[in-house]
Amino acid sequence: MFAPLKVYRKWHRKCNITQRRHAVAAALAASACTPLVMARGHLVSKVPEFPLVIDTLNTPNTKSLLSTLNTFGAGEDLAKVRKNKHSRSGAGKYRASRYVVGKGPLIIYGDETAAVKKMARNLPGVDTCNVNRLNILQLAPGGHLGRFLIFTKDAFKALNNVFGTYKKESVQKTGYTLNRPIMACADLARIINSDQVQAKLREIKTSVKMHDKTKKNPLTNKAIMNKLNPFAKKKAEILAKLDKERQAKKAKALKEKKSKAGRKEKSKRNATYASLQSDLKKSFKDAEDIIAEEDRLGNYVPGDSEEEEDDE
Repeated sequence: MFAPLKVYRKWHRKCNITQRRHAVAAALAASACTPLVMARGHLVSKVPEFPLVIDTLNTPNTKSLLSTLNTFGAGEDLAKVRKNKHSRSGAGKYRASRYVVGKGPLIIYGDETAAVKKMARNLPGVDTCNVNRLNILQLAPGGHLGRFLIFTKDAFKALNNVFGTYKKESVQKTGYTLNRPIMACADLARIINSDQVQAKLREIKTSVKMHDKTKKNPLTNKAIMNKLNPFAKKKAEILAKLDKERQAKKAKALKEKKSKAGRKEKSKRNATYASLQSDLKKSFKDAEDIIAEEDRLGNYVPGDSEEEEDDE
């Protein structure tokens, strides 16, 4: 349900606790894979190893913690997060969270180094989490695996008690054991394309289409038109040829019209037309002068002519 926001809205979905534990363990394993960490956008080219384990981060202040992180190659990622801070788009900027900050390193500490939580709270993008309370939302923000994790020594040792190993169950999570890899060789493409597997496969089945139940329009489908009318292809070629000849003839006529001889012929026609127009205007003027003279002498009666006198 999108809206309205009501108290009975289903904000959560039930998920088996074992699946949640498997997800946290998978996120931890992904953070030890350098390509996944780099693919998530972290700048970790100067980090010496993955997973990154530091003896202690019990520094007296935030400045000392920042210096320690820069020493172990996390400076580029921290600088990227600081530059990434920007205002939230939309009306959300007027609410509690005005700025958006990217996700930087996640420091996982144990009970012996709990002081690092206070030292790191003022570093932009740096989150902290106790090893006994690992959160999938922090290990894989936005559902993307491979967050840059920094472990303290005591927190890294405590992982065996939290999640257990392949040989013993977890101490904290009752009845939980880590997932075992089902495939001894993860190169599935190599297995499928091997000669041993390909020799046992049947040949590819091919189906022949006997008839097509879809009705085709011959006016828009050339293949169907050629099937119904064998002369259709020849007719199209003839029409195309005629159109091409017509275009060539039109271009030739236009070229001749714009040539020197064509312009000379046009000027000659214009002169002939102008002389005819001037003679015609002169004739009309002479006729009007005669009528004006007759009218002045009083001999001109409108509608009176020699033809009318003959009829009488």
